[in-house]
This record gives sequence, structure tokens and C-alpha cells, in this order.
Amino acid sequence: MAKYRPDSPVKQVVAPRATIRLDKWLWQARFFKSRPIACEEIAAGNIRLNGQRTLKPGHSVGAGDTLTFPQGGRIRLIRVLAVGTRRGPATEAQTLYLDLDAPKDQGLAGDVSPLE
Repeated sequence: MAKYRPDSPVKQVVAPRATIRLDKWLWQARFFKSRPIACEEIAAGNIRLNGQRTLKPGHSVGAGDTLTFPQGGRIRLIRVLAVGTRRGPATEAQTLYLDLDAPKDQGLAGDVSPLE
């Protein structure tokens, strides 16, 4: 019979990280209008996941991952905050990510209004 050893290390059980398919997350977060369009962009090599180019739409993405991709004439740098459960309204989709390269508000410096 094995002896009880109080000084033995205790193994901690870590819950697996929640993940979702990359194409589905991009669609749920409303970066692309449909999953096939997201798949095309991924297959074309236009999406980087944590700095590495990915060509598989089924690649897993989860909270803490960083995505880089072109959209509308600019390069988007996005940190995934949550995986989400559905494609909801835009306000819900915006809670899934943090835009790391968001445009700065220029009106705070006391500049002249464009309407003047």
C-alpha cells in the first residue's frame, strides 16, 4: 500500500481553453459578411494568427489570440477577447475583440471643426 506523502506536488487541473474555428469567429465578429468570404481570405493567406500566416479556415482561435488582416484599405490588428456563441448584433460582436490599432480621436486637441 502506498504511503501518503504530504510533500508531494499537487497536480492542478486546468480547464481547456474555449476555442472556435477561425472562419466562424471572423464571421461572428462581423469582419466578413459570410463564412465563405472569410474562408476565401484565409485560404488566400491574408490572415495572420499570432504573427503566423494561416491557410486553414478550421484553425482554432480563442481568447488572447491576435489576428492581423487587411480590410477596407487598412490593416486590422485585433485581439480576441471571447469566442462568442452566435452572430448577434454589431454591439454584441464588438465585445468579442479589442481593436489594437484603432484610429485615435483627433478632435480632442482643440482643432478647428471640419464644419467651420
